Amino acid sequence: MPDLHLLIGLVPLLPLLAAAWIGINMAVGSQRGETGEKPTALIASIASGGTLLLLAIIGLISLFNGAPGEITLGNWLEVGNYHISISFLLDGFALLTAITVALIVFLSIRFSVNYLHREAGFQRFFLFMCLFNGAMLLIVMAGSAPLMFIGWELAGVSSYLLIAYAYQRRIATENANRAFITNRIGDAGFILGIFFSFAWLGSADWQDMSRAASHTEHVYDTLIMAGFLIAALAKSAQIPFSGWIARALEGPTPSSAVFYGSLMVHAGVYLLIRLEAVILQAPVLMLVLTGLGLITALYGWLCSLVQTDVKSSFMFSTTAQTGLMFMACGLGWFDLVKWYLPLHMIWRAWQFLHAPSLMHMVHGRPKPVPHWLRHNAWLYNAALRRFWLDQISDATLLKPTRSLAVDAQNFDEHIVNRMVGLPNKHALLDTDGTAGSVGQGRGVIGRLMEVVAQALHWFEDHLILKGGGEGLIAGIQHLGKYMQQVEILLSQPRYLILLIAVTFVVVI
Repeated sequence: MPDLHLLIGLVPLLPLLAAAWIGINMAVGSQRGETGEKPTALIASIASGGTLLLLAIIGLISLFNGAPGEITLGNWLEVGNYHISISFLLDGFALLTAITVALIVFLSIRFSVNYLHREAGFQRFFLFMCLFNGAMLLIVMAGSAPLMFIGWELAGVSSYLLIAYAYQRRIATENANRAFITNRIGDAGFILGIFFSFAWLGSADWQDMSRAASHTEHVYDTLIMAGFLIAALAKSAQIPFSGWIARALEGPTPSSAVFYGSLMVHAGVYLLIRLEAVILQAPVLMLVLTGLGLITALYGWLCSLVQTDVKSSFMFSTTAQTGLMFMACGLGWFDLVKWYLPLHMIWRAWQFLHAPSLMHMVHGRPKPVPHWLRHNAWLYNAALRRFWLDQISDATLLKPTRSLAVDAQNFDEHIVNRMVGLPNKHALLDTDGTAGSVGQGRGVIGRLMEVVAQALHWFEDHLILKGGGEGLIAGIQHLGKYMQQVEILLSQPRYLILLIAVTFVVVI
């Protein structure tokens, strides 16, 4: 069905093309300010609406002919016995989830047109929203782990950029870095999962992995699932990675709705559903999954009870609900989660988009803390401090990362620069103390670079910088005089006869 292949390929492509169009216009300086809001909002709305329409058409076709299943558009990479194809897996659950994603993004974009009117970063916001739309659709529709990983990374990048939407504020950039670093740990787990899948299952396509999992030793299935589990835990903000998501609310409310309230926070749950067959072959990890999901649900529930702002309360409630989904996956209740997931996505999107109105309704009347919690001083204080998870994350993730960055900079300045002969944060001085001379190289490479630099310095100093009889013009004039003398000599008869004789000798 080539027409269906085309429709499916266009679904994630449309929002990515819209993001590229908005980005190009921003780069060339057109459609800025308030005058550029209308065309930017129009292209974002058309792309998201067109994606929703395409999925609706595919859904109608599926009602009569069944879900498309696995659709392969071509080969992406092939090395030896391993190959990665550009394939999409649209079974009934994936199609329902994709339609839900497209609907929520479309409504959020339409909501954002008026919500962000006259904001300085209007075009940036819609660029990132279109990028995220394409990323989420890739996550949901991908037929293999490598293709999903592309959407996984694009979603992470767009999330980072939207958290730092108000980049002039230090708290926004710090929270964006916290989310970025935490999710990079999950990305490392995803890469390990892909590597182990190729090594022990022979493929990273979801259907191939499901068929091969039951014929593989349990220890291999456990290691494969361990990598993907780290990715799922980080992306869905489960314990021990729950600290970053409450900080991610620095972005505008519509981005909070689609990223952390309804869509991206469920990407980890969706990944677990895709790996159902592998999870069922790893009973130890099913126990771990159940325990972490239960702990996260309790953490999110207790923290939500003591929040005084609407968005934070919704966010911790979302964390608790995704924790219950993880626990259900650990118990093997995947069919329940398949229904629970899209319904919770829709509910949370409505709550977050309704949050600005709700804040006006409850202004000055914060939600009362339950009596039993208010009178338990230790538990109440721990919930207020979010069980010190932020401090633990800073000590175990952020500080080591910053220290690593400082060590890398020191290594570059004190080792690499000296090895290649570059000076270390000092001005280059001539022998008379003026700037302009080359530095002194150290080591073999440094000495070689010093010689080349001195030759170029001489050329620049004597032929380009200096004027009069010592500059480049004087050199050209001297060369012209010599060429003129050569021409006079060659014009004499004896030299002309000699050249003719040489020509005959060469030809014969």
